[in-house]
Amino acid sequence: MKENKPSIPCIKVIIPALNEAASIGQVIDELPALVTEVVVVDNGSTDHTALVAQKHGATVLQEKRKGYGYACLCGLEYLSLNPPQIVVFLDGDYADYPADLALLVTPILQHQAEFVLGARAAALREPKSLTPQQLFGNALACWLLKILYDSTFTDLGPFRAIQWECLQSLNMQDKTYGWTIEMQLKILRQKRTYIEVPVRYRNRIGQSKVSGTVKGTLMAGYKILGWIFKFYFTK
Repeated sequence: MKENKPSIPCIKVIIPALNEAASIGQVIDELPALVTEVVVVDNGSTDHTALVAQKHGATVLQEKRKGYGYACLCGLEYLSLNPPQIVVFLDGDYADYPADLALLVTPILQHQAEFVLGARAAALREPKSLTPQQLFGNALACWLLKILYDSTFTDLGPFRAIQWECLQSLNMQDKTYGWTIEMQLKILRQKRTYIEVPVRYRNRIGQSKVSGTVKGTLMAGYKILGWIFKFYFTK
């Protein structure tokens, strides 16, 4: 009589990347073995990001339209051809600890949540790994989510895991800076189960394309606040 062996979960990672040749290899190499496939979406890099990612075993897609959301949507279109059980989103700058992915997917595998956010807890952050404008923006946005949506989110961090079926139901649309807040707002609106898991965070390799520039900071703030209020008044 054959024993019923537990099925191996299918977990795929999407990494949007723009000029991350110096860090992308380390990110890929430090992902735990439980990851089924790593998909790096090259968002118009002018360095060797794509070549490095391929060398380290990732599937590399090209998305020339600039924008974090564009890159994520490109990755999801590819995954739809062979959907996983869980999708993990992770930046390519090596600020997050890829090994912490196991912490994010475990609550989903144990049916405790459909969405898990890696919260960059103060006690686990390297000094200056988040800029003052990032800290202020996160605090403001999360306070608004609490007031308007009765949310318990404390962060808008990009390191996150979500059940495939749940993600499909969100019908993600944002093409640029509003991707992360859109996901959290729709999780709240649909009353999906979610939790936060504290994760480590360090100073990234290279300069941030968002918080590292005045334009990026202003545009991100505009998109995040715009999504929060627009979504609230269109319910």
